Amino acid sequence: MTKIKDATVLITGGAAGIGRLMGDMCLQDGANQLVIWDINKEKLDETTRELRALHFIVHPYSVDVSDLSQVIEVAKRVKSEVGEVDILINNAGIITGNRNFSDFSHADIDKTMAVNSSALMHVTLEFLPGMVRKGSGHIVNISSAAGMLSNPKMSVYCASKWAVAGWSESMRIELESNRTGVRVTTVNPSYIDTGMFAGVKVNPIMPLLKPEILAAKVVRAIKFNKLFVRAPFMVKLVPLSKGILPVRCFDLIVGKWLGVYNSMGDFKGHGKK
Repeated sequence: MTKIKDATVLITGGAAGIGRLMGDMCLQDGANQLVIWDINKEKLDETTRELRALHFIVHPYSVDVSDLSQVIEVAKRVKSEVGEVDILINNAGIITGNRNFSDFSHADIDKTMAVNSSALMHVTLEFLPGMVRKGSGHIVNISSAAGMLSNPKMSVYCASKWAVAGWSESMRIELESNRTGVRVTTVNPSYIDTGMFAGVKVNPIMPLLKPEILAAKVVRAIKFNKLFVRAPFMVKLVPLSKGILPVRCFDLIVGKWLGVYNSMGDFKGHGKK
């Protein structure tokens, strides 16, 4: 089990949404201090004030995780001012959707991949060596159900989340093989009811996830060293379904009958977690 009590927890995109909720829950579970990285300075200040008013130790840092120079510089400051990180939750992300791939710009592609994929690797690379040296630690990587399912009209987002899922699993196997004591959890949620996915089409089989419930599942996964968090239940069936169904059948059942391939038709989301 991973101990949250007395741990130093760092959450990217931690000033709002599920990042804020996971930070709250870790502090309530006895985390010694919370390090919040976020690009939204106003939300960062607001969250810090509210948590400090409850007598929690919070260290806020304004960071654009897509800027490698900022990631390296701020990580250096964290290690100097706060100390080594015990639990890292790579949560920051953006969404680009409701467009065919041919309608994306080069800038859209680069920004999405930088925030949703490369940033997680760069941030982890800054804090993983410290975890390995002490023989313990936990890294949580927020991917998506879109990292398991090729959903049309969100091809670039899917690409970024598939990259996270593949890298996260590969790193987990490496760390376990080398007996480092560092754990990895990959999170693959469907659409979350935070405003990020405003306008997506859902159904009773694939409903909008309540952010409080997902955050609690992730914190529980940290405690019990779970390899994956996949929600709602239907997401857990995706690997099996893709493995046993012919592609055209999968497209028909999941895409047409369950409506997943049309889910981005009215998407309006605000873009950031």
